[in-house]
Amino acid sequence: MAEQRTSTKITEPRVMRALAHPARIAILEHLDSTGGVATATQCAELVGLSPSATSYHLRELAKVGLVEQAPSRGDGRERVWRSTSAGLSVDGDTAEPETRAAEQALVEVWTARNTAQVQQWWARRHGEPKEWQEAATLMVPILLLTAEELVELNAKVTALVEPYRRRNRIGKAPEGARPVTLQYAAVPRDEAERGEQGSDEPGRAELPS
Repeated sequence: MAEQRTSTKITEPRVMRALAHPARIAILEHLDSTGGVATATQCAELVGLSPSATSYHLRELAKVGLVEQAPSRGDGRERVWRSTSAGLSVDGDTAEPETRAAEQALVEVWTARNTAQVQQWWARRHGEPKEWQEAATLMVPILLLTAEELVELNAKVTALVEPYRRRNRIGKAPEGARPVTLQYAAVPRDEAERGEQGSDEPGRAELPS
């Protein structure tokens, strides 16, 4: 059984800068979502880099406390790594220019990777089984909320998703289950895009699965 770990809140610019790399995000995502351990060689297969390059990225993540060495296995000739948390959130002091810059850089790398995952699915979806083509979705509803309502909505979405997290279902998921990326972002629109508050039906853009 995977060790129970809590989510980590990133507040320091140096940690944000260390994570702002596609390979490091992919490595951490794998370790976080599985709750397991992996060697640099195994991580290299995930990110498409050499074991030596991946080992460097793991050491950089370890320097800022995002991963750590796990107990060795087998003959112990290769280091084994694990995540130090079950997930990450970013909450730096945005009054500080250094923090704002580091946070922006991390978010840009993270969202670019997320966008690429959606584009890759869309490019290959016609070769996927019919049930997965019909199950996958991409939608962008426009909501009309107060800040308090958005906090409540976020809490409800988090609670809804939690039982389905991969690390909680390994060895217990129904037959046919596969990893699915759920990308959730809820951000206020620019003031110029707010539109009329009194609309009975907020605009919604939805693409078919």
